[in-house]
Amino acid sequence: MQLGNLIDFEVEGEDGRFLPRLRGLSHIGFHWQFDRNRLMLWHNFIQKFEPHLKDADELDPFYFDLLLDAAKRWEKQNPKRIVCESYLALLEYEGRLSPDEHCYICEQHIEEEIALMQAFKPAHPACIYAPALPSKKILDFFEHGKSTFLEDHEVEVIFNVVMKGF
Repeated sequence: MQLGNLIDFEVEGEDGRFLPRLRGLSHIGFHWQFDRNRLMLWHNFIQKFEPHLKDADELDPFYFDLLLDAAKRWEKQNPKRIVCESYLALLEYEGRLSPDEHCYICEQHIEEEIALMQAFKPAHPACIYAPALPSKKILDFFEHGKSTFLEDHEVEVIFNVVMKGF
């Protein structure tokens, strides 16, 4: 599987042809790529970008920088936390983050417990039949972009939301 690798290359044939050729291709690896669990989490994360970006004609450097930053931190930090923080940064960059305290489904105010839908849309746990998370922690996560104060089981719930798709 060659998905999500960082490569260096030279482009040959940029003279208007449909698809230029890549020459001098070399793989730039990370140490964590030898850890099967981390590699599988990376591939699952990278796979979410293809359907999200498939219709884009040009990509902003933000996406490359986001993935490069994640890859650099992947070995030393919990990858699931990196995925959650990276996805939050992506939503914020694209203007799709809704740190609203009202349920997306019933539009009532959310009190103590919150559940997250795709794109981190807030809802009541009963409205979407999803695990409940502490509202204060999630809103702090949205505000600061760091999962430091979230428990591992809370990160797992958020990670599962991200894995449903961008």
